[in-house]
Amino acid sequence: LSELEALMERMKRLQEDKEDEEASQEEMATRFEKEKKESLLVISGGICAFSKRFAVLFTAFDDEIVSTDVSRYIEDPGFGYKDFARRGEDHLPTFRAQDYTWENHGFSLVNRLYSDIGHLLDEKFRMVYNLTYNTMATHEDVDTTTLRRALFNYVHCMYGIRYDDYDYGEVNQLLERSLKVYIKTVTCYPERTTKRMYDSYWRQFKHSEKVHVNLLLMEARMQAELLYALRAITRHLT
Repeated sequence: LSELEALMERMKRLQEDKEDEEASQEEMATRFEKEKKESLLVISGGICAFSKRFAVLFTAFDDEIVSTDVSRYIEDPGFGYKDFARRGEDHLPTFRAQDYTWENHGFSLVNRLYSDIGHLLDEKFRMVYNLTYNTMATHEDVDTTTLRRALFNYVHCMYGIRYDDYDYGEVNQLLERSLKVYIKTVTCYPERTTKRMYDSYWRQFKHSEKVHVNLLLMEARMQAELLYALRAITRHLT
């Protein structure tokens, strides 16, 4: 099977498995912890430490990385993304989305702090999350909800955010390793992103569909950052 056909087959199988039997809460929690720990092993812009067989493929990316001077845009030269936990830790911190959600908590707080900005942000999040042509490359009338949800939730997983009602086994089945490397690079170290990385995943997809992916990744990151910041503000106010 081609990359595209294999992905569509996995989506179909996931839907069938979900209809037959749902995973228990304990099993879903275990799958989240596994995915969260593995996300720390994904190295952006190059080699995936979790699998040596990708080393040769991604080493070539380094040659294309353009040296960008971003110091003019920041006051702290050491400013940048850091993993939310150290590698090797047994108990990684988890932000349970059910305890502090954008819909029930963040939205109202933002509107209190800055009138109407919550409505604008919420509209932006919803628009990008629901954005689809209902296509996958040459296939039409495809429900891409499962795939879009996996992309969004994987970004939040990298930031330690867990949705109790989501089965993170879907992430591992739908997002191959090269795509996970691309996701971490775009969301955590965007200056390291290269065209070769962009071209390396979903090679049969249209550029417009892959642009949708980029938009979804960035909105997921923004929402994750807001959740952490707004939760801290809420705790301070109470």
